[in-house]
Amino acid sequence: MRTYLDCYPCLLGQALEAARMARADEREQRHILERVLDLLRDVPPSSKPPQISQPVHRIVREEIGSEDPYRETKARSTEEGLALYPWMERALAEADDKLVTAARLSIAGNVIDARPGRSYDLREELERSLSEPLAIDDAEALRAALNEADWALFLADNAGETVCDRLLIETMGIPVTYVVKGGPIANDATVEDAQAAGVDRVAELMSSGSDAPGTLLGQCSEELRRAYEEAPLIIAKGQGNYESLDEAGPRVFFLLQAKCPVLARDVGVPARSLVLRQGDGSDRDCPDRNDEGLDTEGTTEVNDREHRL
Repeated sequence: MRTYLDCYPCLLGQALEAARMARADEREQRHILERVLDLLRDVPPSSKPPQISQPVHRIVREEIGSEDPYRETKARSTEEGLALYPWMERALAEADDKLVTAARLSIAGNVIDARPGRSYDLREELERSLSEPLAIDDAEALRAALNEADWALFLADNAGETVCDRLLIETMGIPVTYVVKGGPIANDATVEDAQAAGVDRVAELMSSGSDAPGTLLGQCSEELRRAYEEAPLIIAKGQGNYESLDEAGPRVFFLLQAKCPVLARDVGVPARSLVLRQGDGSDRDCPDRNDEGLDTEGTTEVNDREHRL
């Protein structure tokens, strides 16, 4: 998905919010905003939102000296999800169509967000997800793909949402490799966040090797790129994965809530819609695009490491 003009004030808001969460003083906040504004002036207009958001959050971490400004927020989101996990288990046990119900609960978890101006009630969203029609409903295509696949790659999104993903993973009935971020970026899930949610009990964990808020394959680990190319089925959760992989082919299924009005317009649904959409591109292998990330002075890449846990 391309970057729209409305994305720019949102990126500034993210930077300011992260700075305040880390208790930066007003002088530090101003300096962060000045650096982000300089970055936004120079980014290529063809950049995807995750390519811009990545260096924005790196600037914040550098300026405030915090490796993970969202650590406490992520922990609270995970605790909230775990508190509702028994309720979700009961809802799934009572459902006639367990796959669709598990997918809906996973989509409901996508409401968890730490972006400016966002508030939510997770219990209400879970209930809404079980009663409201999907704006895009490719559940039968997902069911057919599951019947053919012998394993799946699951691209995670936010911490806390990971708890809702557990039920879908268990319901899929095939081995799943669950991909989290290679380093802290906003409230996106890392290995530690997935472990706190108990996802390591139902899936194999893999780090993407990148701290981008999505899946920019050009900067991911070789292991992740190989897994993406070989996977017969890919679940891509949330806005960042849609923004970076929207041109992917039919192996990819996007599960998300259209929380952002800009993304909602791009997807072609009303805001707050529940979406289970099969990719309609033609690519079989890794998308052939320049998504290695922006070359921004003063930012550092995630160190190369062993990515499979």
